[in-house]
Amino acid sequence: MQELIPITLFICIAYAIHAIADARARSKLVAPHVPEEVIRSLAVLEEERRRQGALRWGISLVCLALAMGLLEVLGARDLTFGAAAALVGSAGLGQLLAWHFTRPAVRKS
Repeated sequence: MQELIPITLFICIAYAIHAIADARARSKLVAPHVPEEVIRSLAVLEEERRRQGALRWGISLVCLALAMGLLEVLGARDLTFGAAAALVGSAGLGQLLAWHFTRPAVRKS
């Protein structure tokens, strides 16, 4: 349990740095010399990025749940290399599916 303390501390520090950087960037965007169209377009892009992030996590977690269900049906109770490979592979498959669904549509001229 004690080995989780440094990992948790690192995650908290990284999140705090990310939040401070985001807040600083937003405060610079709200400056009076920034055109309103730029602010609107950035807000729309950020909303789209959040939606895509939620989709990515959702697809990845569904793939992991399917892999865990399959392992349960097959009777794999112990964590073996094969079971770990199935879980990691399903997470990778979820990321690839999320990339496929969230990539911009390719325009054909």
